[in-house]
Amino acid sequence: MAARIDHLVTSGTFALDGGEWDVDNNVWIVGDDTEAVVIDAAHDADAIFAALDGRTLRAVICTHAHNDHIDAAPALAARTGASIHLHPADLPLWQQTHPDRAPEEELADGQVLTVAGVDLTVLHTPGHAPGAVCLYAPGLGEHGTVFTGDTLFQGGPGATGRSFSDFPTIVDSIRDRLLTLPPRTEVRTGHGDGTTIGAEAPHLDEWVKRGH
Repeated sequence: MAARIDHLVTSGTFALDGGEWDVDNNVWIVGDDTEAVVIDAAHDADAIFAALDGRTLRAVICTHAHNDHIDAAPALAARTGASIHLHPADLPLWQQTHPDRAPEEELADGQVLTVAGVDLTVLHTPGHAPGAVCLYAPGLGEHGTVFTGDTLFQGGPGATGRSFSDFPTIVDSIRDRLLTLPPRTEVRTGHGDGTTIGAEAPHLDEWVKRGH
């Protein structure tokens, strides 16, 4: 059976540097009828568990460790027995939310995670956070898919105005790691609507000029 992408939106609070903001997060489930991985277990472990619909959860993959992307990860892992995967450069951020519970697995650039016959290649894309990663699946969807977390959105890079972030670094990550993907690759983001690589590529210089 073919692998598919299931999507749900969960709501909660993003907290960093003493501020709090209400946010809606995209949660992505990649798998078939028997097994799956969750990309960014945000806010609501019960809703994510229900969306799994009895499938075996192989991993909880974190695109980065801002609290709104990981707050439900330990509860979901405890309920399913799945391991949590995070790039080690984001451990300081993780520990702000979960000081007593470390991820089991470290993500590394170039690593390939396979579920339901689909390969997800880890692309380390720092800038929004030191350990931010994207997950590229050329075999998923009609033209391939990349899950970008908060690195690339419809209309530009993720925010870099808070601790652990850097604008020149995120621009380099997008230029070197994402805009080199095929133009029709679907971009599935951490918040809001998706886009394609081809739709965003022409605007790189414009983002740099405005220091988005």
